[in-house]
Amino acid sequence: MSSLSDLSPTERQLVAGKAVDDLGSDRDDHVLLQVRCGRSHHVATVFDTALGAVYESLVGQHAHGQRDFIDEAHHAGRHGTRYTDILRGDRFSDDLVPAYCECGMHELSRTELGHAIDAHRHMIQLT
Repeated sequence: MSSLSDLSPTERQLVAGKAVDDLGSDRDDHVLLQVRCGRSHHVATVFDTALGAVYESLVGQHAHGQRDFIDEAHHAGRHGTRYTDILRGDRFSDDLVPAYCECGMHELSRTELGHAIDAHRHMIQLT
């Protein structure tokens, strides 16, 4: 495989998604950081993978949390789109990454997420 810095944004996202998938059923044991909104909806997660820290979020309307079900009568067919990327951006990566919860769209800073991990925080509550 070529260097991560040689990958296009789309390739980086695919490689990041595979790294999270490779964690298998033990992925919860590899959580570095969780992000929740002010109403405690799940917004995003950062996992420790073989590639390093990988960011994952569902973008678009979806259930509040991993164990919640989408209210089909209101959101039929809207399950969100998985967005993954290597947290450590390269010189071409935007600092902001997309996220979503039932409260709406969010943009999170890669730098701030990295600082939270460095400070050994396990949860960020958005205000």
